[in-house]
Amino acid sequence: MKQYGAEFLGTFWLVLGGCGSAVLAAAFPGVGIGLLGVSLAFGLTVLTMAYAIGPISGCHLNPAVSVGLWAAGRFPADKLLGYIVAQVFGAIVAGGVLYVIASGGPGFDVAKGFASNGYGLRSPGGYSMTSALVCEVVMTMFFLIVILGSTDARAPGQFAPIPIGLALTLIHLVSIPVTNTSVNPARSTGVAIYVGAPALEQLWLFWLAPIVGAVIGAYVFRLVRGKDE
Repeated sequence: MKQYGAEFLGTFWLVLGGCGSAVLAAAFPGVGIGLLGVSLAFGLTVLTMAYAIGPISGCHLNPAVSVGLWAAGRFPADKLLGYIVAQVFGAIVAGGVLYVIASGGPGFDVAKGFASNGYGLRSPGGYSMTSALVCEVVMTMFFLIVILGSTDARAPGQFAPIPIGLALTLIHLVSIPVTNTSVNPARSTGVAIYVGAPALEQLWLFWLAPIVGAVIGAYVFRLVRGKDE
């Protein structure tokens, strides 16, 4: 239960910090942080939580990461469901807190997106479903490769949160225009339920693509690394 609680708190922080930066600060008049700031905010949430709860739960914060670590032989199957439930619940609660904060400001309209993910008309750059699917699969695949490599027995483990956080920052820099960047089904779900039907109708892609990408990343890393782990 301590591990599940840590995953709840960590995923809460990721959604509040990452999506909160997009909703509250990205376009703030005169000093908006923009795409670069939002990308950095997501990376910082993972970096800070990796140091805070990494020793407790491993700091997955992401159902795709948990599945990928299981596929890589790094995580037991009997904890998988509990981790995913805790992550999704943490994301939904954080989305609710963010909704309460944002709705108190002038001009708030959840229909504007509320940092949700999408493709087609809901893509920030108008990218197609195929573009979104490929982008999410590939970005999550490389995210898992970075996570597995950074936490490998031969790597300096105390520094693992830094490349992992920077990798998530880079992923956002590349893919925000395409899908608003998911690579995390919990993060997508946590805000989609407050947007309603427009976001929920496309939510399937942001579960399927990250999980597929994570599993591919796990097997690619195992192939490159070798079987001696």
